Amino acid sequence: MIRQHLIFFGIVQGVGFRWRAMQAAKLYCCTGWVRNDYDGSVTMELQGTRPQIDKVLLALRSSRYTRIDRVVDWEIPIIPDERGFQVDYV
Repeated sequence: MIRQHLIFFGIVQGVGFRWRAMQAAKLYCCTGWVRNDYDGSVTMELQGTRPQIDKVLLALRSSRYTRIDRVVDWEIPIIPDERGFQVDYV
């Protein structure tokens, strides 16, 4: 089990990115959250196995409505009792 903090840059706001992230996370049994940031990027924390996280990221990259130009990511400590995935609204 790992947890990644990810920041997505590109055309990622106003195109259903957070909704798609939530659906993919639920489909592949990942937990965490996603939110829009004021600079036009999207931040997400995603927790699961490496294959689960890779499937979520593949789903996000394959959307025809978004364009991910760059992703900055790093591993962070897991949250043992986390349940579900949510969209945070700022």
